[in-house]
Amino acid sequence: MWLRLMPTVVFTLLVGPILAGVAMVVLPAFGYLPALGGETFSLAPWRELLDQLGLARSVSISLASGLIATAVSLAVVLLFLAAAADTRLDRWLRRAVSPLLALPHAAAAFGLAFLIAPSGLMARLLSPGATGWERPPDLLIVQDSWGLSLMAGLIIKELPFLLLMSLAALPQLDAPRRVALARSLGYRPIIAWLKTVAPALYPLIRLPVYAVIAFASSVVDVAMILGPTLPPTLAVSILEWFHDPDLEKRFLASAGAVLQLGVTLTALLIWWGLECLARRLGRGWVVNGQRRGGERWLRLTGRGALVITTLTAGLGLGGLALYSVAGFWRFPDALPTTLTLGHWQTALPLLGGPVTTTLTIAASATLLAMLLTLAVLENEQRGGRRPGVNGPLPAPGRRITAMNLLYLPLIVPQIAFLFGLVVLLETQGIRARLPLVIFAHLLFVLPYVFLSMAESYRRFDPRWTRLALTLSHSRNGAFWRVRLPMLLAPLLTAAAVGMAISIGQYLPTLLLGAGRIATVTTEAVSLASGGNRRVIGVWALVQASLPLLGFIIAMGLPRLLWSNRRGMRGAP
Repeated sequence: MWLRLMPTVVFTLLVGPILAGVAMVVLPAFGYLPALGGETFSLAPWRELLDQLGLARSVSISLASGLIATAVSLAVVLLFLAAAADTRLDRWLRRAVSPLLALPHAAAAFGLAFLIAPSGLMARLLSPGATGWERPPDLLIVQDSWGLSLMAGLIIKELPFLLLMSLAALPQLDAPRRVALARSLGYRPIIAWLKTVAPALYPLIRLPVYAVIAFASSVVDVAMILGPTLPPTLAVSILEWFHDPDLEKRFLASAGAVLQLGVTLTALLIWWGLECLARRLGRGWVVNGQRRGGERWLRLTGRGALVITTLTAGLGLGGLALYSVAGFWRFPDALPTTLTLGHWQTALPLLGGPVTTTLTIAASATLLAMLLTLAVLENEQRGGRRPGVNGPLPAPGRRITAMNLLYLPLIVPQIAFLFGLVVLLETQGIRARLPLVIFAHLLFVLPYVFLSMAESYRRFDPRWTRLALTLSHSRNGAFWRVRLPMLLAPLLTAAAVGMAISIGQYLPTLLLGAGRIATVTTEAVSLASGGNRRVIGVWALVQASLPLLGFIIAMGLPRLLWSNRRGMRGAP
C-alpha cells in the first residue's frame, strides 16, 4: 500500500521546496519581507538592481555561457557519435570520458585554471622554446572579461554528461539499422548517421540539454574560479549580495535571483527557438539527397574535439597532482626543481573534518535517493504501469506526468530557489543544521540517481520475478532475494553517480549550511581567491579523488561478489 504513495511523496518532496523557494524569493524582490521591515510591496529592489554597475555585462555573460557551452558540447557529442566506427580509439575515448562524469565541477575548473594560466603548466611546457617567454606573460586568460575560460571549463564537464546520456538513449533507436538502410541508398557513414539517427536522438536527450543550459547560465563555483570578476556573472553577484553584512541587501539579492530565473528562462526560450529553426532548416537538408560532402572534416572535428577535451581534463588533473607536491618551481621550468610532501602534511590535519562531513552528507543523500527511487520503480513494476516518460522527455503530444517533474531541480537555477528557501527557513526560525544540507543535496541527487537506475530497472526480465513467485516467494521476497542481487551492478553505479553529484555541490551546502558546515568542496572553492596553488592543488585533488573512489567500488564490488558468476557482474 505504501508503495502507491511514493510517487506522490517524491513529487511533494521535490516540487514543494522549489515552489516555496521561488515564492519566497519573488516576494522580497518586490519589497515584501516583514522580518526585515518590508511591510509593503515596492519596486525599490529593482531600481537598486538596475543601478548596479556592470549588470548588463553580467547578464550577457551568464546568458552566453549557458548557450555557447551547451551548443559546443552538443555539437561535439553528435559529431563524435556520427564519426564513431567502433575502432580502438573510439572505445578508448568512451572509457576515458566516463570517469570525467565523476569529476566535480570545482576540481575540473581548478585543473583547467592551473593548465591555461599565464604561468600554468601549458605555458611552462611550451616556454621558452615555442614562445620565447622567460617570465609569465601579462595576459588575462583565467577569469577573462569575455568569460571564455568559464565556457571552456563548462564544456569540459558537460560534454561527458551529454555523451553518456546519448549513449544511454541510443539503444532505443536501433541506430545500426538506420545507418545501414541509409548506406544502402549511397549515403556516406557520417552523413547517414546525422540524417537518420541525430533527429531521432535529440528528443530523447532534450531534458539533459535543458539541464546543461540551466546549470551553465547560473553556475556559481565554476564562475568563482574561472569567470570574470569585474563584473562577475550574475549568480556570483547574487551570492555576494546575499552574504553582505547589510541585511537590506537581501532585497537586492532577491531581485537578482528573480532576474537570474528570467535569464535562464530566456536562455531556454532562445534554445527552443533555435530548435524550431533547426527543425525547419534541417528538414530540407535531410531530404535534399546529398550523400557526401565534408565527411573527413566532420570525422576529424568530432574525434579531435573529444580527444582535446579528454586530454585537457587529464592534464588538468595531472597539474593539480604536480602542484600539490611541488617545491621550488621557477618559470619557465617544465617541472618543479624539488618535490615535497609538506603541503599534504600541512593540510592533512585540516582535511579530516571536511572529508568526514562530505562523505556523511553524500552517503545520506544518496541512500535516501536510492530508497525513494527503488520504491517508485518497484511501484511502477508491480502496478504494471508504463513509464511516465519514453526517455528523458515525453514524446510530442503526450501529457507531462508527475514523475516528469522529478527533473525540475535540474531546470530551475539553484540560486533562484535555494535563496528563497533560506529566507523561508529563517522566517520560521529554523537554523542551519546538517539534516537541512542533506535535504538540499537530496533535491539534486535524486534526479540523477533515478536517471541512472530507471533504464536498468525497467529492462529487468520479469520472468525472474515470476519464477520466484512460483517457488512460493512473496513479492517482497522476490524483490530482496532476486531483483536486487541481479541489479547490484547498476544499483552501485547509480549510488556512485549520486555520491559524485553530492560531493560536488557547493551552493546548497553554503546556503542551507549558512557557511557553518564545511565540506571539501566549500573549502576548496574558498581557496580560489588565494594565490597558493600548492594548497589549492591538495584540496582540489582530494575533492576529485572522493567520487572516483566511489566509481572504483561500484565497478569492483560486483566482480568480487560474483567472481564465480560472470553473468551477474554487470547484470542490466
